[in-house]
Amino acid sequence: MNSVLLLIIFIPAIEIFLFIKIGSQIGAITTVLLIFATAIIGVYYAKYEGLNTLKAGFTQLRNNKAPTYEMISGAAIAFAALLLIIPGFATDVMGFLLIFPITRKFFFGKFAKKFKTSDTEKNTFIDGDFEDIEDDHDKKI
Repeated sequence: MNSVLLLIIFIPAIEIFLFIKIGSQIGAITTVLLIFATAIIGVYYAKYEGLNTLKAGFTQLRNNKAPTYEMISGAAIAFAALLLIIPGFATDVMGFLLIFPITRKFFFGKFAKKFKTSDTEKNTFIDGDFEDIEDDHDKKI
C-alpha cells in the first residue's frame, strides 16, 4: 500500500488509542486541557524559534552565505507547529521534537545521511568553450 495512505489510517488510530489510554488514567477533562495546553505552548514556542531562525537567516545573508539550514529549519518549525495544533499526543511529541533545535539538528543529520551521494570526488567546475561575439545592435544602456 501507499505510505501516505498508511499514515492517514494509522496516525488517527494511534491518536484515538492514546486518547483512550491517557484519558482513562488522568480523566477526560484533564486530557482535553492537556491537549489545549500543548497546542498553545507549542505554537508560542514555534513562533519564538521561527523568529530566531529568521534572525539567523538574515545573519547568513548579511555574511553573503546561503541560509539553507535556516530555510529547512523554518519549514520544519512550520510543520512542527502544524503537528502541535492537530489534537493528539503522538503528533504533539513529534511536533516538540521538531521544534527544539537539538533534536531538529539530529533529525537533519539522519535525513542528510540518507540523501548523501556516494561520489566523494565531485568536480566543482564545468568544462566548456566560449566564443566572444560582438554585435553592433547589442548596446548597453
